[in-house]
Amino acid sequence: MKTKPEPRSRHESAIDELVTAQADDDRAWTAPIRVRRTKPTAISLSPSQATQAAYFARLHHERDLDSWVRRVVQERLDWEQAAFAVVKRRLRRKPA
Repeated sequence: MKTKPEPRSRHESAIDELVTAQADDDRAWTAPIRVRRTKPTAISLSPSQATQAAYFARLHHERDLDSWVRRVVQERLDWEQAAFAVVKRRLRRKPA
């Protein structure tokens, strides 16, 4: 079974050199794009979950519940991303 060849990534210094060389060449650049901040997403919690979350926000000296929830979600996303990276590395090492 054939495996896909891994795309060759450029070394960071090579990318820097390329960008520096093309900095004054308008033909090397695409049209600018407009980026907009996405609207925040609302989540629903049961009254029990909201009470527990408010308790832990106070326990951790967060200024408000929203800040604590954002921090907890970010911590969980960081953890999930790290776990996913470990699994990907292990899968790459296994012979096909």
